[in-house]
Amino acid sequence: MLDKIRNWRARRTIARRPIAEPLWRNALQRCTAARRLGASDQATLRVLATLFLEAKSLEPTRDLQLEDADRVLIAAHACVPIVKLGIDWYDGWHSIIVYPDAFIPRRLQTDAAGVVHQTSSMMAGEAWGRGPVILSWADVLNSGKRPGHNVVIHEMAHKLDMLNGDANGFPPLHRRMDRRVWSRVFSSAWDRLKEEQRLGAELPIDPYALESPAEFFAVASEQFFETPANLREHLPDVYRQLEQFYRQHPL
Repeated sequence: MLDKIRNWRARRTIARRPIAEPLWRNALQRCTAARRLGASDQATLRVLATLFLEAKSLEPTRDLQLEDADRVLIAAHACVPIVKLGIDWYDGWHSIIVYPDAFIPRRLQTDAAGVVHQTSSMMAGEAWGRGPVILSWADVLNSGKRPGHNVVIHEMAHKLDMLNGDANGFPPLHRRMDRRVWSRVFSSAWDRLKEEQRLGAELPIDPYALESPAEFFAVASEQFFETPANLREHLPDVYRQLEQFYRQHPL
C-alpha cells in the first residue's frame, strides 16, 4: 500500500511541477555527468530531479540567491548517482544548505592527550548522517571544470554511504554483490595508492581520497561519473565495483 501511495504522489508531483524544458536544457549543458547519459536515462534523471526538488529544501545562505535554473542544476547533479537506484535512496534527510563559497565549520575536537582543540578548515561540502548536506555554490559551479571533481556527487556518495551507519566507504550493497570482494578491492587500491603517495608518485585520483575510506569511496564516485575512462584505466577493479553498485556504465 505504501508503494502505491508513493507512486501516486510521485506521479502527481511530476504532473503538477514538471521542470520546464528551457531549465532542463540549461542543466544538461552545465552538468557533464548528465550529458554523458543516454536519452532514456536523461529522461529518468529529469523525473528524479523533479521529485528531488519536491522532497528537499534548498536553503541559500549569506544573501546568496538561487534562481530556478540553479536549483535544477543542483538537483541534476544530485540525482546522477541514483538514476538506476531510485529516489528512495535519498530518504531520511531534508535540507541542502548552500553557501556562496567555501565555508569553515567550527568544531571542538579532543586529541589523544585529552586537549580540546577548535578546528577551522575550509570545506567545499559536507554531509551529516540524517541531517543536511552543505554545499559551496562556487564549487557546484566548478563541477566538471576540474577533471574528476563534482562536489554534489561527492556529498551524495557520502549520503549513500551513510544509509547503513557511519560513512566508512561501505554503502549497502545489492544482493548479488559480494562484500568480501568490495572490501578486498577497495583495501588493495587504498594500500597501493598510499604506497605511491609515500614514494612521491603522482596519483591517478585526488589525494584527498586517502584521508579515509569514506573519502575514498566519495572521490572514486566523483571520478566514476566525471572522468570514468581515467578511473577504469588506473583503478579498474574499483571501477567495476562502482559499476555494480550504481548499476551504471558511464563508458
